[in-house]
Amino acid sequence: MNSTRGSNIAMNSRAARALPAGVRSGAALLAMLVMPVAHASFLQGEALDSMANAIAWFILIVMPPAFIALFWIVHVLPEKIAEKRHHPNKDGIHVLCLLSLVFGGMLWPFAWLWAYTRPVAHKLAYGTEKHEDYFIEKAELAASGELAAEHLEQLRGELENLKQRGLLTPDLQRVYARLKVTGDAPVIAEGTGAR
Repeated sequence: MNSTRGSNIAMNSRAARALPAGVRSGAALLAMLVMPVAHASFLQGEALDSMANAIAWFILIVMPPAFIALFWIVHVLPEKIAEKRHHPNKDGIHVLCLLSLVFGGMLWPFAWLWAYTRPVAHKLAYGTEKHEDYFIEKAELAASGELAAEHLEQLRGELENLKQRGLLTPDLQRVYARLKVTGDAPVIAEGTGAR
C-alpha cells in the first residue's frame, strides 16, 4: 500500500511539471495574491517606531554601563576571594586584577587560579599561609573576648613559630605582644556567643 501512495505522489509531481510554464507562473502569482500579508511584529505604525526607539535608547544608554559594571565585578572577584581566604599574596592578586582590566581580561584566569591556590611555598618560606591581616583580625576578636580558647592557642602557636623564625613584622610584633599580655584574660568557650 505504501508503494502505491509513493507512485501517486510521483505521478502528481510529473503532472504538475507537464503543465506549460505560463500556467505554472500564473498559479504561483495567484497564490501570492491570495495569501494574507505576514506581520513580523504585533506593533504597527507609530507604536512600532516608538518601541524601536525605546529599545535603541535602552541598548545605547543602559547596556554599556551595565556591561562595564558586570565586567568590573567579575574582574575583582579573585581579589575578594583572596581577601576572604587571607591569602598571603592578596596584594599581588589585586595588582593582577587591575592589570587584567587594562589588558581586557587576558590575565583574569591567572588571578582566579592564584586566589584559589594554597600558598604552600609561602608557608615553607615564611612559616604561614595567611596574610598578616588574618592575625590582626583574630587578635581583635581575642581582645573583645569573641575568640574560642582553642583558636586563641592556635593563633599564639602560629605567632610563636613566626617569632622563632624571626619573621614577625612590626604589626605582628604588636599583635604578639598584645596576645601575650592578654594571656590570662577570660576567653569564651567554643560555640557560645559574647555576653
